[in-house]
Amino acid sequence: MAGTAPERSYWRWSKADFFPEPSFKDWSSYRSALSHTLPRLRNRLLHRSTYSDELHSLRLRSEHDMRRCLTWWDLSWLGFGSVVGSGIFVLTGQEARLHAGPSIPLSYAIAGLSALLSSFCYAEFAVHLPSAGGSFSYLRVELGDFAAFIAAANILLEAFVGAAGLARSWTSYFATLLNRSPDSLRIHVPSLADGYNLLDPLAVVVLIFCSTIAMLGTNATSRLNYLTSIIGFAVIAFIMSAGFAHSHSSYLSPFTPFGLSGVFQAAAVVYWSYTGFDMVATMAEETKTPSKDIPLGLLISMSSITILYCLMSLALVMMQRYTELDVNASYAVAFSSIGWNWAKYLVALGALKGMTTGLLVGALGQARYTTQIARAHMIPPYFALVHPRTGTPIYATLLVTSLSSIIALFSSLDVLSSVFSISTLLIFMLIAVALLVRRHYDRDSSTPKSKLFKLVLFLVVIVGSSIGLAVCWGVGVRGWIGYGIAGGLWFLGTLGMQVFVAQEKKVMVWGVPFVPWLPSVSIAANVFLMGSLGYQAFVRFGVCTALMLVYYVLFGVHATYDVAQELLDDEGGDKVVCDQL
Repeated sequence: MAGTAPERSYWRWSKADFFPEPSFKDWSSYRSALSHTLPRLRNRLLHRSTYSDELHSLRLRSEHDMRRCLTWWDLSWLGFGSVVGSGIFVLTGQEARLHAGPSIPLSYAIAGLSALLSSFCYAEFAVHLPSAGGSFSYLRVELGDFAAFIAAANILLEAFVGAAGLARSWTSYFATLLNRSPDSLRIHVPSLADGYNLLDPLAVVVLIFCSTIAMLGTNATSRLNYLTSIIGFAVIAFIMSAGFAHSHSSYLSPFTPFGLSGVFQAAAVVYWSYTGFDMVATMAEETKTPSKDIPLGLLISMSSITILYCLMSLALVMMQRYTELDVNASYAVAFSSIGWNWAKYLVALGALKGMTTGLLVGALGQARYTTQIARAHMIPPYFALVHPRTGTPIYATLLVTSLSSIIALFSSLDVLSSVFSISTLLIFMLIAVALLVRRHYDRDSSTPKSKLFKLVLFLVVIVGSSIGLAVCWGVGVRGWIGYGIAGGLWFLGTLGMQVFVAQEKKVMVWGVPFVPWLPSVSIAANVFLMGSLGYQAFVRFGVCTALMLVYYVLFGVHATYDVAQELLDDEGGDKVVCDQL
């Protein structure tokens, strides 16, 4: 009997670990692969993964399993820690002063409802596909490899940019806690362009610290997040109690000084305060009972956060008139207006805590996304390896941390935030589309092609009408005709899907209620909020997307094609052996 091959060391570094595919064996093989780019691209556009591959086959490429150690209680606090960061402290005063006025709680409620709809979709997928890939895996199964790549690229962009922005915010608040100006801890380099000339070494140190904790173990990071989140909750409770104790109901009039348009414009901006909950879905592979723990963890955390945000913003506009709010440090200045100058330090401490836990949970979730993307060979599979002792993807964490640190060192917050928002909303919209495909189409059954045609038709109507609503709002259309036509088409598209395209999959454990209506509302809400962002955000997003597509054509197509062919060859070989037997 042949001896068992010795286990390979985790700490290795070779070309075969990064580029094991035949297309990258040598320059001749790579040139040959490039000459077949178009047929390979067509193959990838039509390919969809399976639940079995995402749950089992891809997991084997990490060589070691992640440890199942989380419960719904852990996930609830991870959701709280990932979402409640600097957004509520930074954006509330800005949007109340400039766009919403005293109706800022309504803006938070609208944004929270949209986020809650997306969390419903994430919860169903995470229950039935509990992998580390989160939205990447969901889209790869339901919409195919190309849609999954677009999501993967935006997930990684969101990971790098989001962590960098949060780390730079950490520096600003820490400087405030020291009673210094926000940029006082940064290094000014006049030779660099504006927006990139304030170097932030402290942000890099914070990123490395949080990522190191995440690499040491999931359970330890969860416990630390739980303890620090209690401190954050106490700070929020103080802000609300003090605010309502010094409230003036007269400050709520007029309630919507900027009209309904101001309420929705503010909702699009404060939506950033809710981002991060999708990180909970990436922890499914490390959850003890995904079917129970993930829905509870996601929905409890998002519901409670929405209520807290509405109450916090209401306390602010009742403590100080919206016309007097400071756009940069609203809570600190509001407390100063009632003679509590010392409270600004407590507010800064609460924001620092929120950003720290956001970075901790982000380091966990972003590395899991990266691990599954590497398992699919869309990036080198080296980053899919899980350490045998810690049970964490150390290489994936190092990749995200390294690139985030480079971005955080140079880029200012205004450059980072707009790109982050578009990427997040696009992924949430695609997840809602994928959920409708999951429920209404089963490729393994004898579903007629006519039904698939109807499904695609109604999806096009729903997405197209949602874009129409966003365009009408974005260009400032007056009157109800444009909105009535777009809204009517959205209603007919959703109704048509319910009536003419019966659901193929019945939910066995937990699922989104009111399908197709709830996912359809989620699509419209996310597209609408995307349309509320500025022109410059779409320009930056377009440039980033173009670079991603270049990478896909030069590397991603060929790597994933080779892996798919190897799987087909293995299945073919197994079939021949079975036939011979």
